[in-house]
Amino acid sequence: MEENQKRLEQNKHEKPMSFISMVVITGLVGGIVWSSLALLAYFFNFTEVRPNLILEPWALGDWKKGWIGTVFSILAIGVLSIGASLLYYAVLRRFNNMWVGMAYGIGLFLLVFYVLNPIFPGIESFWKLSRNTLITTACIYLLYGVFIGYSISFEEAERNVREEEAKESPVS
Repeated sequence: MEENQKRLEQNKHEKPMSFISMVVITGLVGGIVWSSLALLAYFFNFTEVRPNLILEPWALGDWKKGWIGTVFSILAIGVLSIGASLLYYAVLRRFNNMWVGMAYGIGLFLLVFYVLNPIFPGIESFWKLSRNTLITTACIYLLYGVFIGYSISFEEAERNVREEEAKESPVS
């Protein structure tokens, strides 16, 4: 009877998702959510920069300026965001602090708008962008950095706590 009880499906525990899987999903969701919010900011004229800008150096044709280009751009930013979240995972995951995520977001903002500016012909020079565009996009990147950073750092801290509890508790 006891052996049947062990095999019952209701008594089985689901295996937790691996940490890398969680990082990849966090990056994808973060990229899609925050680029969608950037698109909303563009529609309300808070910024002059739309997510479609990512397609300018690589895609030909007018399709990239329409709705299909917008959807494809948001998905492409989600995929690129996986790389950004894996970079955070590799370098900064041990810092369980909101300020580190904020700094990471501002660093990404400066990388895209200042360093990589020449490869995006649709973005004016950093110093020529309007104040609204700079503030809005910097805030979106900052919040994106907090989202990625805090999600990954929190999961790292929780994982460390679970490992410590597993070491301390006797195996039954």
